[in-house]
Amino acid sequence: MMNNMTDCEEGEGGPNSQGDGNPKESSPFINSSMAMDEKSQQYDGKNMALFEEEMDTSPMVSSLLSTLANYSNLPTGSKEHEEAENNEEGARPSKKPVKAPQLGTLMGVYLPCIQNIFGVILFLRMTWMVGIGGVLGSFIIVFMCCSTTMLTAISMSAIATNGVVPAGGSYYMISRSLGPEFGGAVGICFYLGTTFAGAMYILGCIEILLIYIVPQAAIFKIEGLEGPEAEEALLNNMRVYGTIVLSFMALVVFVGVKYVNKLALVFLACVILSILAVYAGVIKTAIEPPDFPVCLLGNRTLLSKGYDICAKVIEIDNDTVTTKLWRSFCDSEYLNATCDEYFNNNNVTEIQGIPGVTSGILAENLFGNYLEKGVVLEKRGVASDADVDSPVTNSNRYVLADMTSFFTLLVGIYFPSVTGIMAGSNRSGDLRDAQKSIPIGTIAAISTTSTVYISCVVLFGACIEGVVLRDKFGEGVSGNLVIGTLAWPSPWVIVFGSFFSTCGAGLQSLTGAPRLLQAISRDGIIPFLRIFGHGKANGEPTWALLLTASICEIGIIIASLDAVAPILSMFFLMCYMFVNLACALQTLLRTPNWRPRFKFYHWALSFLGMSLCLSLMFICSWFYAIFAMGIAGCIYKYIEFCGAEKEWGDGIRGISLSAARFALMRLEEGPPHTKNWRPQILVLVSVDAEQNVEQPRLLSLTNQLKAGKGLTIVGTSVQGTFLDNYTESQRADQSLRKLMETEKVKGFSQVVISSNLRDGTSHLIQVGGLGGLKHNTVMVSWPRNWKQHEYHQQFRNFIEVVRETTIASMALLVPKNISSYPSNGERFTEGHIDVWWVVHDGGMLMLLPFLLRQHKVWRKCKMRIFTVAQMDDNSIQMKKDLMIFLYHLRIDAEVEVVEMHDSDISAYTYEKTLIMEQRSQILKQMHLTKNEMEREIQSITDSSRGSIRRKNPSTLRPQHSAEEGTSVAEKPEEEVQLIHSKNTSTPTNPTSATSPAAPTGGAAKGKTLLVATPEAGKDHFNMKPEWENLNQTDLRRMHTAMRLNEVITKKSKEAKLVLLNMPGPPKNRVGDENYMEFLEVLTEGLNRVLLVRGGGREVITIYS
Repeated sequence: MMNNMTDCEEGEGGPNSQGDGNPKESSPFINSSMAMDEKSQQYDGKNMALFEEEMDTSPMVSSLLSTLANYSNLPTGSKEHEEAENNEEGARPSKKPVKAPQLGTLMGVYLPCIQNIFGVILFLRMTWMVGIGGVLGSFIIVFMCCSTTMLTAISMSAIATNGVVPAGGSYYMISRSLGPEFGGAVGICFYLGTTFAGAMYILGCIEILLIYIVPQAAIFKIEGLEGPEAEEALLNNMRVYGTIVLSFMALVVFVGVKYVNKLALVFLACVILSILAVYAGVIKTAIEPPDFPVCLLGNRTLLSKGYDICAKVIEIDNDTVTTKLWRSFCDSEYLNATCDEYFNNNNVTEIQGIPGVTSGILAENLFGNYLEKGVVLEKRGVASDADVDSPVTNSNRYVLADMTSFFTLLVGIYFPSVTGIMAGSNRSGDLRDAQKSIPIGTIAAISTTSTVYISCVVLFGACIEGVVLRDKFGEGVSGNLVIGTLAWPSPWVIVFGSFFSTCGAGLQSLTGAPRLLQAISRDGIIPFLRIFGHGKANGEPTWALLLTASICEIGIIIASLDAVAPILSMFFLMCYMFVNLACALQTLLRTPNWRPRFKFYHWALSFLGMSLCLSLMFICSWFYAIFAMGIAGCIYKYIEFCGAEKEWGDGIRGISLSAARFALMRLEEGPPHTKNWRPQILVLVSVDAEQNVEQPRLLSLTNQLKAGKGLTIVGTSVQGTFLDNYTESQRADQSLRKLMETEKVKGFSQVVISSNLRDGTSHLIQVGGLGGLKHNTVMVSWPRNWKQHEYHQQFRNFIEVVRETTIASMALLVPKNISSYPSNGERFTEGHIDVWWVVHDGGMLMLLPFLLRQHKVWRKCKMRIFTVAQMDDNSIQMKKDLMIFLYHLRIDAEVEVVEMHDSDISAYTYEKTLIMEQRSQILKQMHLTKNEMEREIQSITDSSRGSIRRKNPSTLRPQHSAEEGTSVAEKPEEEVQLIHSKNTSTPTNPTSATSPAAPTGGAAKGKTLLVATPEAGKDHFNMKPEWENLNQTDLRRMHTAMRLNEVITKKSKEAKLVLLNMPGPPKNRVGDENYMEFLEVLTEGLNRVLLVRGGGREVITIYS
């Protein structure tokens, strides 16, 4: 059904490849090789000094226009194939210049479309369709199918005139309009349709040969066989001869496509001559109907080979002599023989098979007459004496229906006769003006063929007897081709004309299909097909031809024209459906590049055409339709899975942009409901001097949290200015993308250039995301070595991130010891994820373990939830309430309530608080050098510890190590705090989450410590650091941190992950170091800790 499809695209890395390795058409625009070669000539000696700086990127307008004027997009068409083959005969000193395409509308589009549309169905099945479906039913079928192709042609014309369309026809148009996934899927469907079309034409050719031209050439003899045996013998003959003809045609195509092209006009002449002979025959019937008698017994049609004279007996010399017909139904030739009951009760009549256009037979053929397989063909309106209940005897003497017929079957068989509308667009590279010729030629060809088809439906019904129309193989008219009985001057005109036209169409299919496959293969979108992009030195697709012949053989093995036709109908209908879809999408999206020269199109027409195609697919055969769509779907997902990296400016990308814009506008209508809340994570990472990510495990953890399917932005900042450091930012962005691909994190990367890293991080938090699709959660790693002076700015930046997320009402996740977190390839076969629910944070602590356990790394870990009870709380009731709460949340977890009793502050707590305050005061009051500062801090620490040992130990209480905890007070403010007990006044400084740090050394749990006031510190610094003068707020917080740490360490020492509330930083910046120390103490001795700080809203709900 395709005419000499050729492709113009070079292989990857070929002369027309541009940078990205994607095969593309040659471009006359910026950065093309031709423009680069002539830079010096463009600017030298011109008054263009003002634009000299841009000469590497911007050609002069005169050069551009000259290049456009000489631009040709010639494919490797038949002329080039001929030249390549001729060049093989001997070396030539100089290459012959390629001529510009010269084909006009008539020779380049109209006639090829006519040749491809008119085909085997018109000659072999059209009359049968009119007889079975009736004139009205056949008219509906023809009108539906022709309307579908006309609407598709309108859409195709719009696409084909929207810029230069190289050869490749519908595949090129669909792939460049709908993207590589749809392009590859529909391209393969179009290829399979074209290949099966070749099989259908070959089967039609063999049917004409064995039934109408030389029946005696049959290898499996049909004579004497009846019923299924005769049918099987016919199919076997089709298989054998079909394979022989297929091999011969493939050899012709392999030897050279030039022979096929030279014979194309001969085949076209055969088609036109045959159709003219039919019209001439119709006119002849009005004047003198031809003599094609049909013999009826009662109302049943008799086989012409079963009688010599259409009579039971004849008079010869006054003697009554029985005929061959008598002997067929009686047990002897004598008049007293026992005969078939129906034969005895009914008379034999002879009618004209072609009564003529003026006979009024149209009224009888107006309505359909669908038959079951094996039913005798009967003439309407003729009396018949038959017992309805008795079975038909001697059925082999009648013309029988060879298959069960119904309306949808007729649609599937007929539709291939309207395909072939792409022949003009397939030759676009050979056309002088493709944008003018393709619409005019294609629409004119469809109009012509539609007129012929519709007129044939009416004329066949008006000229030919109904029983002859329903006689598929002409068994009642002496084995003549039914449409041939109508032709003038002889039936042989149609027989030989249809034979050669089917041969030509088969050759065209075997020529076009391999080139289509070669074009798909060279695009590289389907990896396993790349081998079929190779061929002979002249570009002939040898491997693709071999595959095409192999697939075509499948159709030959099916052997039935009526069974193959619906298969290729599916593939062509799917192809046409996507052509209409491409035009509709481009029209509705109104992309700036959508400017077709063909103006007579509308999106509604395209949608109507698409709907018709889809409807016809299921009308023809619902299971074939599902099978074809399944093939296309599998190819689509395969291309998507392999990662189609082609960028062709397709309409699907336009849909994505429009849908994204619409969705973003909807998200702006308000914050998401709690049921729709999911962590949209901004991951803040740092890069080294080589722009490589320093904490890759952050992305592993992000991937493990992505069961929420939310947004992920991986951001970093580069220090400097945009003009000076743009290259570094690009390298950092590539590094982020590469790591995201490695860790399988689906999201976006964002790099900000700022004068300092603190501002850069702040900018990322403020402006990350777009519209309503913004991050609501920030993940940042705990600053390592924060106690060392050179890392002080790092932990201050960290605390600012905590403050900014609090102000912005964002959740904060701080993994501590991130290097110890599992990679995506690891698996925990057992263990626990422990949640320490100290204060309510909106449900983040409940949601995060659930998301983690959806990932295969954490799937086998069990979830435990610990909460803290105060002195006055009923811990038993708390546990019951918590279990009910978790049940309503649909979360499976073990529950434990930890009771923490009031206790005095231990000496060790005083010492830790004292040292912490002394360090802060030293750094504030002494402006020393770095080394001096470190020495003074160390001396203060040493003197404090020495002082503790010298003091009286009897005044101190031992530190408790029993299972205890601090009480919890929930504040109505956003910043909830940990407090010592309900009897202690609540500190005013808020608590919040921070990031992990290296654990600090401390005394073992349960060790009794002796503490005294550090006199040395008091004397040296003129300060009063006695215990009674310590900051009581800091003291209580240190006590809370230590008591909580004791309990958490005891319960969750072996847990795979510990999640706990992160207290907030102080509102003033004086106590930043103290805040970091509190968090160090809180998480001391734990391997993997995820500090969580809620965003000030509920993120989990018990409601459906």
